[in-house]
Amino acid sequence: MAWNEPGKGSNDPWGKNRQSGKSPLDDLLRKLRTRMGKTGQGAGGILTAVLVLLVVGLLFSSYTIINARQVGVVLRFGQYSRTLGPGFHLKLPQPIESVRKVEATRVRSVNDTVSMLTRDENIITVDFTVQYQVDDSRKYLFSLNDPDGTIQAAAEAAVRGVIGGSNMDQILSAAGANLVNEAQQVLQKTMDGYDAGLRVTEVSFQNVSPPKEVKDAFDDVNKAREDKQSIENAALAYANKVVPVARGDAARIAAEAAGYKAERIARAQGDTARFALLLKQYKAAPEVTRKRLWLETMEQVMADNSKVIDGSGGRNIINLPFGRAEQSPANGTDTDTDTGTVNAVVSPASGSTTGNKGAQP
Repeated sequence: MAWNEPGKGSNDPWGKNRQSGKSPLDDLLRKLRTRMGKTGQGAGGILTAVLVLLVVGLLFSSYTIINARQVGVVLRFGQYSRTLGPGFHLKLPQPIESVRKVEATRVRSVNDTVSMLTRDENIITVDFTVQYQVDDSRKYLFSLNDPDGTIQAAAEAAVRGVIGGSNMDQILSAAGANLVNEAQQVLQKTMDGYDAGLRVTEVSFQNVSPPKEVKDAFDDVNKAREDKQSIENAALAYANKVVPVARGDAARIAAEAAGYKAERIARAQGDTARFALLLKQYKAAPEVTRKRLWLETMEQVMADNSKVIDGSGGRNIINLPFGRAEQSPANGTDTDTDTGTVNAVVSPASGSTTGNKGAQP
């Protein structure tokens, strides 16, 4: 249906009655001016609306919310004022104070691939990665113009310095882990010198390899190094097996020697004490002690001797209980089969008697 169809009045598409000259939009604006206050028509109403919008904007800019992973740096007229932690905070409205939020807990990383000369003038390629975090938000924002670019350049310089001061064998061996730690320390010291507010958490070498032209030769060197390490490990295992046994034998021999030493010392001390007692007895009764010592000595000497010497001048028969003789009795002896003893015949001429041992049944 057309808006100017005959019989439908004189309304236009904007809802304006051409006869009255008023529209619903005019009514809405009039009501708004009435609610804002009677400050007059025209420019006064617009000024009131601007003031209301300004007040609302100031209210919305008087607070800030910092999430758990952020740190807020408050600037007052562009100068550092304070640092805000996570949570809801009130502040002066803009443009008096503004807040710059920094991701403090996010782990940032840079990586690069560099080729360089080692100390022994070999070319090597290193792929490295550096991970870091913001340690001081104020320094991170205001100390450097480009902190992330600065740490990448400093990391490359640190890696070049460490690799350039090491030999190829040292870099490719297990000692390469020490070079990573050294590079991290050098990089952290450099960033502290820049007062960048960054903390280096990790430096790693993903790939350390020689040029392709000499890769086969270096592979042979690495294989020889692995064989050397294997032989050293086998030797160490053998040493761990043999050394404890040798130490045990040494301890046993030392213990036996200590026991023998203690035994000899105790025996010597006992002999000394015995001699002191004998000396005391000898001083009290010399003849008796001398005879007793002689008898004890002869008893010990003749205990295992098969010959008995009799100094008497007559022919005597001495019964010696040597047991049953295993062999035939020698000349000058008789065996008593009833008693199982050997009868020794004492020769009056020589004064000696010889008898052989016999077995006692």
